[in-house]
Amino acid sequence: MTAPNPGCGDPCDGSRLSARRVGSRYAAHVQNVPTLDIRTEGPAFDAALSEAFRDTGFLKLRGHDVGPAITAPAYAALQAFFALGSEQKLRYHLPGKGGARGYTPYRIETAKDASEPDLKEFFHVGREPTLLQSAHGPTPRNLWPNEVPAFKPALLTLFQALEALGARVLAAVARSLALPADWFDDKIDHGSSILRPLHYPALSAHAPEGVRSAAHEDINLVTLLIASGEPGLEILTQHGRWLDVDVQPGEIVVNIGDMLQRLSNHVFVSTTHRVVNPPEPWRSRPRYSIPFFLHPNPELSIETLPTCISPDRPNRYLEPITAEAYLAQRLREIGLL
Repeated sequence: MTAPNPGCGDPCDGSRLSARRVGSRYAAHVQNVPTLDIRTEGPAFDAALSEAFRDTGFLKLRGHDVGPAITAPAYAALQAFFALGSEQKLRYHLPGKGGARGYTPYRIETAKDASEPDLKEFFHVGREPTLLQSAHGPTPRNLWPNEVPAFKPALLTLFQALEALGARVLAAVARSLALPADWFDDKIDHGSSILRPLHYPALSAHAPEGVRSAAHEDINLVTLLIASGEPGLEILTQHGRWLDVDVQPGEIVVNIGDMLQRLSNHVFVSTTHRVVNPPEPWRSRPRYSIPFFLHPNPELSIETLPTCISPDRPNRYLEPITAEAYLAQRLREIGLL
C-alpha cells in the first residue's frame, strides 16, 4: 500500500527531494540495489540485507519458493478479472471502506502532493479471517469475484507464499538490528497485510495526464513485489537522482516501508519510488503487477526500537502510535479514506 512523502508528523532525514524537482532525464540503471539469494541465510546474508536497507531501502531476492507454479495462476486470474466490464468490476467496490478489500477503480488513488490520480486500478486481498483475528476485533472480509472462480485459490496461495517469505525477511531484519530472530513473529501473526493485484492499462496517445504510480513511500513494514521484467520502476536516491531498477523475471523486489523506518529510527530507509509511463513497445501494452504489503498487527504500538537509539542517533519519535492509527492516517492522505 502506498503513502506520500513524510509530512509534519513524520520528520524527514533531509535526504529526499520532491519528485517535481527531479526530472526523469536523470534515470539510469541502479548499480547499488543488490540481488541476494535467500537460500544463503546466515550472518553474511543478514549483513548484505542490512547494508542494502540502510543504503537504498531496496534489494532483489532470488532462491525463494514463490515460483511460476504459484505466480502464473495468480496473473491469469487477475488478468481475467480486470478484463471484465466496468459494471461487473464495480460490484466488488466498497465505497467509504478505504479500499481495504475488493476493487478500487481506475484513477482513484492519488499520491500526496500529486496533481493527478495514478493511472491504475487494483484489487485488495487480505488474510482470511481467523479466530486469532476475531479475538482482536472485527476484520474485513475478502470479496471474491464470482466471474473468475480461479481468483480466490490463486490469490490466497500467492498471499500465503509471500507472507511466509516476508516473515523470513523480517527475521533477517531482526537479527541485523540485534534482536531475536523471532522478534516480529507475534507482531505480524494477525496483521493487516494486503496483496494488491494491479492493472496499469495500455497508454494511448490520448491517455489522461499523470503517471502509472506517482512518487511515494510505502506505509507498511516491508513490501514484496513479483518482478514483471518491464521497465518503469524507479527509486529516488539520497543524492536526488531517479534511478531505474533493472529487475529480472523470477526476482522479487523487497523494500522498506515507513513503519519499519520509524521502528528502526531511520536506520533503514523507506525510499521514494514510482512507476513511470514507459516508452514503446511497453507503453501501448497493459502492465500487471502484484505487490504484497506486509503490515503488523493493528494494535501494535510503533515505538522506536531501543537497539536503534544511541547518542549519535537520538530518538526521532517520542510519541508512539498504533499501526491501525498510522495506517488510517496515511490512507486519508492518499484519498482512500
